[in-house]
Amino acid sequence: MPSSERRLSDAQRAVLLAVARDAIRHGLETGQPLQLRPEDFDPLLQQPGAAFVTLQSRGQLRGCIGSLEAHRPLVVDVAENAFAAAFRDPRFPPLSPAEFDDLEIHISVLSPPTPVEFSSEADLLSRLRPGIDGLILEDRGRRGTFLPSVWDQLPDREQFLQHLKLKAGLPPDHWSDSLRVWRYTTESF
Repeated sequence: MPSSERRLSDAQRAVLLAVARDAIRHGLETGQPLQLRPEDFDPLLQQPGAAFVTLQSRGQLRGCIGSLEAHRPLVVDVAENAFAAAFRDPRFPPLSPAEFDDLEIHISVLSPPTPVEFSSEADLLSRLRPGIDGLILEDRGRRGTFLPSVWDQLPDREQFLQHLKLKAGLPPDHWSDSLRVWRYTTESF
């Protein structure tokens, strides 16, 4: 989302959810991503945007893929990430037609990431906003992110940071002067 102040209308949210569902249905039928013409959509959905698409089946994670930075129209980003979450998430086998009807689709539109300045791990922990911040952590060629919704499972700042380090392929007690962190917020529906 180019501006952190901009919010999507209920109608725009409904369109994005329908596009995500159509992209998955199209993938099940053809094995290919859905090709969209951004100009056929609301001007706000044509603007560059970054989104994560999370799939759940019977309350369990079934796939989650997204973009951290806006590099294509938001509507295209949602369609591509819905397809990828259903068929290319390496943690899961490709979605089967039998799973489609039970699928819950959640979309998180990201604000642009901003760097977090900190002088120590304790300082970084004190700057985190549980339930609000999504984080990107990068060090030594490794990178990981947690959406703000992860705070629901890891409400403790220290545990949140340790698990994010693990996700990035770093030890949970890793610390270095080259560690970089960015924060972002999401509009989730």
